Amino acid sequence: MKAPAQIQIDIVSDVVCPWCAIGFKQLERAIGQMGDRIEVGIRWHPFQLAPYLPPEGQSIADYGRERYGATPEQSATNRTRIQDAGKPLGIDFNYGPESRIFNTRRAHKLLSWAGETGGQTALKLALFRAYFTDQRNIADDDVLMDAVDAAGLDRHAAKAALDDPRYDTIVDEELHYWDAQNITGVPAFIINGKYMIPGAQDADTFVRVLDKIIEKDAA
Repeated sequence: MKAPAQIQIDIVSDVVCPWCAIGFKQLERAIGQMGDRIEVGIRWHPFQLAPYLPPEGQSIADYGRERYGATPEQSATNRTRIQDAGKPLGIDFNYGPESRIFNTRRAHKLLSWAGETGGQTALKLALFRAYFTDQRNIADDDVLMDAVDAAGLDRHAAKAALDDPRYDTIVDEELHYWDAQNITGVPAFIINGKYMIPGAQDADTFVRVLDKIIEKDAA
């Protein structure tokens, strides 16, 4: 029996990026479809859509208008499109009139810590749920600690990581690195350190690209 291909996937994303959540779920489906043909390792890397925001965040409507020039009607249409894309993947985007976007720097500090200790994907998914489904402020440390609990990670170690300036340095270095790699939008999926799949592709597209990468690397 042929040994499975070893695939390392680095995902550059932000916790408040809905297409990042959608793209990951599609990737999960693709990995499931490929079965024992591949063995996959996943690492998450930071990107900030709104690093300038204060702890209380900003309304999504105001954010859409200021960043993209979107009218309220266009913003509402976009949110409906996101909700429709999430439903078949099991993602509940519970957007409402009071929905807000938040600064994610401290969430990325926790994710960097989790990448060293294990459970990074579990924490990322818990943060997605806290923000998109529960509509919680993920700039708030109590919310972050609840996500740590939901991911089954060590709350005390996580709190120490939030207060550790070493993780500020790690996040800054990663943000700079991916910016230097011309990652200007997310999600971005980097396969085996050299092939990039941009955006939230569907599962079949991920399968086709991964198959081509496996063939190319084998050759």
